Formats: sequence, C-alpha cells, structure tokens
Amino acid sequence: MPAQTLRRALAALLSLSLLSTPSTVDAETPDAGPTTRYEAESATYSAGSLVESNHTGFSGSGFVNTSNTVGSYVQWQVSRAQASPATLTFGHANGTSAIRAVDITVNGTVVAKSVPYASTGGWAVWKTRVTTANLNAGSNTIRVTATTADGTANLDYLDVTTATTDWSKAMVDSTMVRYTPTTIGGWSYPTGLYLYGQYLVYQRTHDPKYLAYIKSWVDRFVDSSGNINNSFNDLDSMLSGRLLVLLHHETNDNRYKVAAGKIRTRLDAYPRTSDGGFWHAATYRQHQLWGDGVFMVDPFLAEYGREFGDSTYTSKETVAQLLTYAKHLQQPSGLLRHAYDEARAQTWADPNTGLSPEVWCRAEGWYGMAVIDVLEVVPTNQPGRADLIAVLRKLVAGYAQHQDPKTGRWFQVVDKGNRTDNWTETSCSSMYTFAISRAVQRGYVDTSYKATADRGYQGVLATISLGNDGRTNLNDISVGTNVGNYQYYIDRVRATNDFHGLGAFLIMNEQLRS
Repeated sequence: MPAQTLRRALAALLSLSLLSTPSTVDAETPDAGPTTRYEAESATYSAGSLVESNHTGFSGSGFVNTSNTVGSYVQWQVSRAQASPATLTFGHANGTSAIRAVDITVNGTVVAKSVPYASTGGWAVWKTRVTTANLNAGSNTIRVTATTADGTANLDYLDVTTATTDWSKAMVDSTMVRYTPTTIGGWSYPTGLYLYGQYLVYQRTHDPKYLAYIKSWVDRFVDSSGNINNSFNDLDSMLSGRLLVLLHHETNDNRYKVAAGKIRTRLDAYPRTSDGGFWHAATYRQHQLWGDGVFMVDPFLAEYGREFGDSTYTSKETVAQLLTYAKHLQQPSGLLRHAYDEARAQTWADPNTGLSPEVWCRAEGWYGMAVIDVLEVVPTNQPGRADLIAVLRKLVAGYAQHQDPKTGRWFQVVDKGNRTDNWTETSCSSMYTFAISRAVQRGYVDTSYKATADRGYQGVLATISLGNDGRTNLNDISVGTNVGNYQYYIDRVRATNDFHGLGAFLIMNEQLRS
C-alpha cells in the first residue's frame, strides 16, 4: 500500500470514536524476571524464635520456628537495583491443625492481611504461599508477622521474583490515567516534551491509543483550517511544534502543516544576537542565549525542513544556531554555562563575558539532545556538521568527567558535585544518558563512553518508584528553572512526575531499553 494511502487510512482511524482517548488505561502485565532466594535462617526474627533443622525437606541450613505469640515475626532485607512489581513466595510448614494467620508488610505497608497458613499435613511437608507487592529501588523490608497466639508457621525461605517491566509503557500508561488530553496542560514546552517522548513509545509499540492521545491534545489548539492562536514570541513556545510535524507525517492532514508553518514563518523575523543566535524570548529575554533554547527550536526546524522540503534553509540554520550557542557557552571543560547575555544587562551576566555563573545540569542536557537530533536530520556533507560533532565530543567528555560515581547520575550544578548540598537530578541524567548512548551508536565518540551511558541508565532507573496503585513515580526532577546563582539552582523544588523528567526519561529509555 502506498505511504500516502496508509497515512489517509490512519487519519481516518484517528477520527473514529473507537480511537478516542479512553478514560481508563489497562496496566501492562509485566513478564516474570529472575528469582532470588532469601533463606529464613539468614533473616531477622523476633525474640524467642529459633533456627531449627529437626524436620527434613527444608531449603538451606534450617528454618525459623517463631515463638507462639501474636506479633512474632521473620523479616528479610531485599535489595533491588530498580523499582518493580514482584512476586513474593514464602516456603512454610504447619504441622498442626490450626490456621496460623499472618500479615505481610513491605516497607511498613501491609500488602496482605490475615493470610491463613493452614495445615500442610506435617512439619516436614513444605508448601508455598504467594503474594505480590511493589518493591522500591534500594533496600526493602519484608516482614511476616503472626496475628494469632500460635505464631507463624515454620518459615523456610522467601523467593522474590521481580518483573521485567517495559518502563516506557508503564510510565505512559500511568500518565494517561492521571491526565486526559484536556487536563494534561496547555501549549507548553514541558507538556510537548513529554508527548514527544510518548510519540517515540508509539513508534515502537504501534499502540493507537498513544497517538490518539497526542492528536487529541494538539487538536485543542489547531482548528479545522490549521489556525493556532499563538504568537510564538519565545523559543519555549516552539518545542510543541515538533508534534505538528510528526502528526502531519502520520496523518497527512494539511492542518498540521499550516500550523507548523506559522512557527517557521515567525523565525524569518525573529530577533537575533549580532552573530545570529535566536534570542531566548523576543519581548522579555532580549539579547539572551540559553542552552535550553536550542532544543526548543532546532529539532523542530530540522524536522520541519525534512517533512516539507525546506531542508536547504533548515539544515544550514540549525547547525549555525548550535555552533553560535556553543561559541558563547561552551567552556574548556566541554560543559556549557547556562546562559549568555550579549547586552550584559542581566544581574547574572558577567560584565566582561556576558556569561551566567554556573553550569546548570538541564541546560547541558537540552543542548546535547538538540545536537543529537539535528545530526540525525542534516546531510552528512552539511557545512559545519564536522564542527558540530567536535562540539559534541567535548560535551560528552565533560559529561563523563562529572558523572557521580556513586549513583551514576549527574548533579544539579554539574561541576560542583563535591558540595554536600548539591543533589543528583533525574531529567538531566536522562538527557545525558541518551546523548552519550546515541553518540556512541552513531560513532561520534569512542565506544568507551558506552559504560558511562550504561551507568547513567541504571542510575535513572533507580529513581523510579511504584505507588500502592501500581503506577510509576519518577523522582528528583528539578522544576522549571530561570538563570541564577548556585544557591538558586540548589533550592529548586525536587518534584515527582514533572514533565521535564517524564519526557526526558522516555527519550532515554527508548534509546537504551533492551
């Protein structure tokens, strides 16, 4: 079937009510992963309980016979590299005729109450009881506590089988349950970043509800003629234009071309620094270049040119923008200062250089991802492309030098990780990990940097937790941030499920997931 026919068919499907955004989204059933056994005799147990081996058939070197009292317990410490649902299997024997009921808690929360451990038919007859729970990254405390005066059954072991989770799908499904396309937010760069990440998940899974959700959100702002009520007077407002290009590619609906064209036309008269860099905002951040800004506009512009036959201009412009920003912001370490003020008018601007004082982590990430995405689109013989790859090599080296060896993540103020009040931030760690991994994959940097990306990936996965409802939570994300001094960055709110982090995570995870 020709591509245009496929596009029209998909456009028709997307308009049908059967693809309208559902009010609820079924959670994915994770695949079973590896099982680890924790022997009861190696656990912690209540006073009066004993490790015994006088009944045959047990695992390991013995089992725990708890004291015959309410509240007697056996407690295991279970360490996980990342959060995940898990199956907990308890080996036990009950040689009496009485039911010995227990509560099972994980990290202090009851996950199974008054579980009846009935007679197994003898003290040497071992059986299992199974429950499920969500485990966090790091240490988890799992306790079985007697609720009757007979104590627990004799406990032999705990088997923990963790799930193999598709974290991209889990995060998108959780977000779609929390928000509808109407409530997720207005036309903004954080929402646009998240939905771009969701689009990448759609590209892999081909789940139509993911694309329908994006389309429903965009259609709140684009009318039947392609009009969009936005003046596009700052770069931040342009990031979501990337979704217009992608939806045109998926549906061939001309409305999205018309709307995207408004952003492209705005750039013809958009204000610039004397050497051609787009101001961060036309009316209120004049003369300023922020590392953030390149991701807001350049990937959109490159992809616009490819989709609509304007690549001669867009390839030249995007490479020039990235090199202009690097000329001002990139330091000998390879890292970039957050911002530059050509007018030297801002309180944060050095009167000699115009630079802001600090290396803020997410600005580095925005820039790195923008370079990667533009290199994916512009021709290999594009003038300036080799210079851009050289900038990227220096940046990746700077990333690697300042990775936290303990967590694998990166600090809010990147080059001051030795300060005790600094903290590792999830969105930038996702961005760096993505940029490094793709740079290795494309041959822009040495393969030795793969280990840096792998450590970053595991570090970011460790920031995921699961709520009692089974939905994902992504933690330690800096909220939207202005330009400031060290203390300003350190004091930014550390949010959970902020769209800066969710979008960056999805981009990273689609690159690195196995």
